[in-house]
Amino acid sequence: MTLFLHVLMLFLLSGGSAKVVQNFEKECGQFFANGKSPTTFIGSQYRQICQTLNGVVYYATYYDTDNKIPVYSAYRFAGLMGCTRKSNWYIEPQLDNKILGENMASEGSVKDKNLRGVHQALNEDYEKSGFDRGHLAPVYLAESQSCADATFTLTNAAPQDRCFNRIFWWDVEEELAETLEKNCKSHSVYIVTGVVPGTVIINNRVKVPSHFWTAFCCLDQNSKCSYSGGVIGSNDSYNNIKSMTLAKFEENLKKLYGTTTFKVFQY
Repeated sequence: MTLFLHVLMLFLLSGGSAKVVQNFEKECGQFFANGKSPTTFIGSQYRQICQTLNGVVYYATYYDTDNKIPVYSAYRFAGLMGCTRKSNWYIEPQLDNKILGENMASEGSVKDKNLRGVHQALNEDYEKSGFDRGHLAPVYLAESQSCADATFTLTNAAPQDRCFNRIFWWDVEEELAETLEKNCKSHSVYIVTGVVPGTVIINNRVKVPSHFWTAFCCLDQNSKCSYSGGVIGSNDSYNNIKSMTLAKFEENLKKLYGTTTFKVFQY
């Protein structure tokens, strides 16, 4: 009973949950075009998360517990809402210990320091690293303020070059929003943003991505991506960002991941 009350208090204090599931097509498939997720990898280190705040699921994240960064986050776009940023970042306690339940919480809510951060990044990993905590599902494209708040979990972030994050990738988000508002008003818009693990490691724990990428699909009434595309950027300060067709984009990701196939949208 004491353990139950402790877990209940964590839930009440956190105000939300980030549910780790076996199949997020089934649990939060509304964030994938036609309910089908992008390619997933073989390996026990990967976790599927339905990112939830105050009982509402806002997006889905495919997370790599070895590299302690997401592979990708999938979300919807409903127009610019002018959401504001918050300063507190959370973790997903269930990644480190299943008995802690499904609650998104501050790091201090996980009392056992031997368990905290075993399978995920912590704020201390980013301190003095020279890298930003770069959002995958971003504040700028969030469909509501509560959705924007839900993006501030380290399971939705990866080390991002500061110049790349604050200038070049910001421009990508602005241009993407403008493009979608112009061309996809009558469509359901699906976006997936991800990273490719690089070779640099911060704090001897967290992989720095070599690339960030984003793809979009404007789904028409025939369940086809009538308007789509992708952007891949090197995670550095040299503004090496390329936009391309979805087919070429997926070919590039296949090479970057070293896989035989990589599909972002399956239809």
